Amino acid sequence: MALARAFSVALVGLEAHVVEVEADLGQGLPGLTLVGLPDAAVAESRDRVRAAVQNSGLQWPLRRITLGLSPASLPKRGSAFDLAIAAAIVAAGDEELPAAALTDLVLLGELALDGGIRPVRGVLPAVRGARDAGFRRVVVPAGNLAEARLVDGVESYGLRRLTDLVRLVRHGEYDEPEQDVRPSGGSDQPALDLVDVAGQPLGRSAVEVAAAGGHHLFLLGPPGSGKTMLAERLPGLLPPLSREEALEVTSVHSVAGALPRASPLVEHPPFQDPHHGATVTSIVGGGSGIARPGAASLAHRGVLFLDEAPEFPRGVLDALRQPLERGSLSIRRVGGTATYPARFTLVLAANPCPCAVDGEGCTCSPRARRAYLARLSGPLMDRIDLQVTLPRVTRAEVLAEGGRGEPSADVAARVAQARQRALHRYAGTPWRANADVPPVELRRRWPLPRSVTLHADEALDSGALTARGYDRVLRIAWTLADLAQVSAPGEEQVGQALLLRGVTPRPAWSAA
Repeated sequence: MALARAFSVALVGLEAHVVEVEADLGQGLPGLTLVGLPDAAVAESRDRVRAAVQNSGLQWPLRRITLGLSPASLPKRGSAFDLAIAAAIVAAGDEELPAAALTDLVLLGELALDGGIRPVRGVLPAVRGARDAGFRRVVVPAGNLAEARLVDGVESYGLRRLTDLVRLVRHGEYDEPEQDVRPSGGSDQPALDLVDVAGQPLGRSAVEVAAAGGHHLFLLGPPGSGKTMLAERLPGLLPPLSREEALEVTSVHSVAGALPRASPLVEHPPFQDPHHGATVTSIVGGGSGIARPGAASLAHRGVLFLDEAPEFPRGVLDALRQPLERGSLSIRRVGGTATYPARFTLVLAANPCPCAVDGEGCTCSPRARRAYLARLSGPLMDRIDLQVTLPRVTRAEVLAEGGRGEPSADVAARVAQARQRALHRYAGTPWRANADVPPVELRRRWPLPRSVTLHADEALDSGALTARGYDRVLRIAWTLADLAQVSAPGEEQVGQALLLRGVTPRPAWSAA
């Protein structure tokens, strides 16, 4: 047969497109022409595929080969097309691989020169895309099999060599590969517990509220006050991911190549803590061609922690304003636009001054202190719901044995109950947590009486709160009400929300 087809998948962000790989054997000098907007990795596949086919003992056609990747207008990137290209070429020139048997298969995998099939990125979203396109059988590298089998409704085969594909297609024979996989979400790292944090009752309350409502958090305090410890323990307070959320998070990690093969499904909220020398590309995503996800998308449904936040470049911090509002990132490049989810809880931590020396040893002037914290722009800070100043930890708190706070398990139980109350309230809407609700909808559907919001209203009138900050206070108040298991916020919850926002009510407000 002079013409054969095989199928693979191209990813643009997390969006999967089935690609038809056509191989035509024509007259003329032996050679291979590849068309269909291939990138360098796809263009180099001609040499990898030729060596893999020949070293597998299969016949390489000594004719003019034209390979077409369709749709031709869609950029093709990466090495995952190798297996489909090899299958189409062998099926077009050799009866050993029946072309008709390839019509219901999607093939993913990079070929080694000896005919081995190597793992590739993005298998989970690719298999989901193939299923949505109507395919029910997918061939993937053996190293990606556990990831592929997370998708229901598709029969996935994990192959180690190109010859295994011939056996599967021609004879229906398939040797199940041995998988070295721990239970999904397993980890060898010890769990971090809030009980390890000395003192800081306000900080503990802030991370509990952040977990219960999905609120962003800013921690300001001297070195050693527990800012990093509190941030690292926030993911342990969040509820486990639902099945759909877990697949969404795992898809992002798969595309980024950050998915551990020993734990193919991310079931717990992720935690990302990039260094302050990180670039905009590493945080929000980018790269040549189709952009890859950055730390903001890898933290989807989890926590993005920026320690020493004023040390981050201003452009990096301001680039986070879009995902904080929209919950997603759209990155435009010449090769196309990639959109990744980025609905995370942002935690910023900062020292009060550049020298980071607590107490009388600080040599920074008031102007230097203001300039240091001014690196965190007003528009960014306005989007941070909770803004808490932590005091220095005392010697008594450090040495206390029985005076530590609650363990994470107890706090997580309250967080779970608060989240369930919010889910019940927002049933039938696209929102899941208080921080997700648009301000207009919150005020319109769940209005609070003037007597309850009086202090927040006066803070808005005086300029202590911006309009956005006012909406943040209302969201925090609803979270405090959920934690207190009351039907709606009262004056007490609004007052607490103002304090957690970093606004101290004036005496005139309290007297009102």
